[in-house]
Amino acid sequence: MKYKWLNKKNNDKLIVFFNGWGMNENVVKHLNPEDYDVLMFYDYTNLETDFRPERQYAETNVIAWSMGAMIASIVCNKPHTLTPSLKGRGKSVTINGTLKPIDDKFGIPLKIYDLTISNFNEESYEKFVKNMFDNSQPASTATDRSTEDLKSELIALRTYSAGLDFKPDKILISDNDKVIPTKNQCAFWETLPNLKGGHCPFFNFKKWSELL
Repeated sequence: MKYKWLNKKNNDKLIVFFNGWGMNENVVKHLNPEDYDVLMFYDYTNLETDFRPERQYAETNVIAWSMGAMIASIVCNKPHTLTPSLKGRGKSVTINGTLKPIDDKFGIPLKIYDLTISNFNEESYEKFVKNMFDNSQPASTATDRSTEDLKSELIALRTYSAGLDFKPDKILISDNDKVIPTKNQCAFWETLPNLKGGHCPFFNFKKWSELL
């Protein structure tokens, strides 16, 4: 698992963003951090990380998108990663993700996911990126990672099990998600859609704080 600081200005408040599969900062780099430091985790080919908190924040918020919801539920329970920063706990938010993201009832149906792995190539990745949005793809959203690298992450995600005791304070679900079906998200969280649009909603927001 890799990480990158999207904003590091020694603010008192921190947002930890768990990105989705195959993504980098391009989907969120337009968001104004305001008075938050912002740390992004991505690339879940394995869940080992050399990240260690340098200091404690007065407030730490977790925003987890797509497959990142499952990863957040696992990583936030590890004492050697984020726990020292979480003493000043803020909010936890999931966006278009569930704790069972590869599941016939609560996520991407197993047959579709396995076919995606077996047939994965550059063309299918481009189709995935297109399906994240209702209309045309905004500029520069795709990653520069290799096809082999992206496929390895897909395979790894198939093997993980979420920490089902992870209870987000806020759940955001788009009404037209073509990646993790809206109805499956609603079934898992037992709630209704509360966002307009597709799987990637970030271009409807201007500031990180609007997601909290």
